[in-house]
Amino acid sequence: MIAHAASLYSTKAPVVLCGDYNVVPTDADIYNTRSWKADALLQPESRAAFKRLLDQGWTDALRERFPHDPPPWTFWSYFRDAWPRDAGLRIDHVLLNGLAAERLTDAGVDRAVGGAEGASDHAPVWIDLA
Repeated sequence: MIAHAASLYSTKAPVVLCGDYNVVPTDADIYNTRSWKADALLQPESRAAFKRLLDQGWTDALRERFPHDPPPWTFWSYFRDAWPRDAGLRIDHVLLNGLAAERLTDAGVDRAVGGAEGASDHAPVWIDLA
């Protein structure tokens, strides 16, 4: 994916890579690392791969919009009352190449959707591009 992303980054069109990457990029992207330390989401290898992707020049849209910690969470486990406690993490990402990043006007997470009955453990991440 990293090699393919590199080829997409330099195209002459805005490019958006989005989805559930199953990686918490930094400790600031999770409510508390204590119970997740052994999970693949926080492993050094996962984080290093995500950083290699960002190092190509991709802009993390949520971090661009919310530069201070914590960012809006995108995932809450079904266990241990994570939703009501707001014990979330950020594993869903929207990455923008330079041309797309120039057009970014807003980004967010539709958190309210997560509180609905039968909702997914992920909330929708969105961006607005001019």
